[in-house]
Amino acid sequence: MENILTLLSFGDEGWGDEIFSGVRVTISLSLATLPFGLLLGFFIALGKKSQERQLRIAADIYTTVFRGLPELLTLFLVYYGIQIGLSELFELMGLSFRVEINAFVAGMIALSLVFSAFCSEVLLSAFKAIPQGQYEASAALGLRPSQTMWFIILPQLIRIALPGLGNLWMILLKDTALVSVIGLADILRQTGIAARVTKEAFLFFGIGCLLFLILAVLSSIVISAIENWARRAEVNR
Repeated sequence: MENILTLLSFGDEGWGDEIFSGVRVTISLSLATLPFGLLLGFFIALGKKSQERQLRIAADIYTTVFRGLPELLTLFLVYYGIQIGLSELFELMGLSFRVEINAFVAGMIALSLVFSAFCSEVLLSAFKAIPQGQYEASAALGLRPSQTMWFIILPQLIRIALPGLGNLWMILLKDTALVSVIGLADILRQTGIAARVTKEAFLFFGIGCLLFLILAVLSSIVISAIENWARRAEVNR
């Protein structure tokens, strides 16, 4: 027991500092990915419900690609593909300049692409749940399309889509573990290094599991609180 406490302690003798740093990276990556994924998913959903056939086709292709590709493969394509593509582009321009993309940025881009593809489907279903009459009533009142979206549609859209978006957040939180393969020091990578160095694989991978479960429980509490607030707001109206 004393040996375990020493291994998990903070300081030179333990791995507490490294694991805590991994937790911060995991949370930071998740929170940084969320707004980009939501915003991109919103515009993809608008494209899928657009009257323009080309926009609908483009949005359908986007969601089919990034929902169909494994997340790990998408991560590799972004991390290595951007570096190779930009390096070759500069070479064609006669510039000997090698591009290196940050692992955190690559992880954020890749996870945003995947998250937005699934998010667009959730938001599209929420759009369909809003009666068409509300658009017509807003137009009759003289509201511009942007005002209708901001004041009438968006509040309802968020309330309807919250359960589905909550599930996607949980998936995003777990998918952050994939960035360990490109060298980002998240929970999985830090506990993996500790397991290899100390030969205590069960201990440190168990700690990794526990940390992800704690984050999931805390997320569930926050999501439930937001859903309760949204329902109260609906009742008050």
